[in-house]
Amino acid sequence: MKRYTLSKKERLKLKKDFERVYTKGSQLFSSQKKLKVNYYLESSVNDKGIKAAFVVSKKAGKAVWRNRIRRLLKEAYRTNKIDLTDFCINNNFLLYLVFSPRTLNQKQNKKIKLSFILDDLVDLLNKVKNQIQQHA
Repeated sequence: MKRYTLSKKERLKLKKDFERVYTKGSQLFSSQKKLKVNYYLESSVNDKGIKAAFVVSKKAGKAVWRNRIRRLLKEAYRTNKIDLTDFCINNNFLLYLVFSPRTLNQKQNKKIKLSFILDDLVDLLNKVKNQIQQHA
C-alpha cells in the first residue's frame, strides 16, 4: 500500500460506521480548538488500519468554502497519517476517524490555507494515538 495516499479502502462511507463513531466513540479537540475528531477503536483481525472521513457543516459557510476546508483537511491528514496507521496495523486495530472544523467558519476566515489547519490536525493525530496507546 502506498504511504501518502487516501484510497477508497481508507475512507469512511457507510452510515452504520458513522453512527458507530458518533454513538459509541469519543471526541477530542485540537489545542487551539479549531478542529475536532470523533473516533472509535475496535480490535479486528480481518480489517486493520484507519478509515477516515471529513465533515463540514452547512452552517460553516458556502459550498466552495466548505469544499476547500474538506480538501485541506484531507491533504493534511494524508501527509501525516503514517505513524498512526502503522501503530493500528501492528496492533490489529481498526480505527474510525471523523474530522470536522469546530470554530472555523467562512465569516471569520474568508481565505484559508493549509498551514492554518496543519498544526491542529497533527496535534489531533498525536492525541488520538496517545489515547489509543492508553487503551492498548
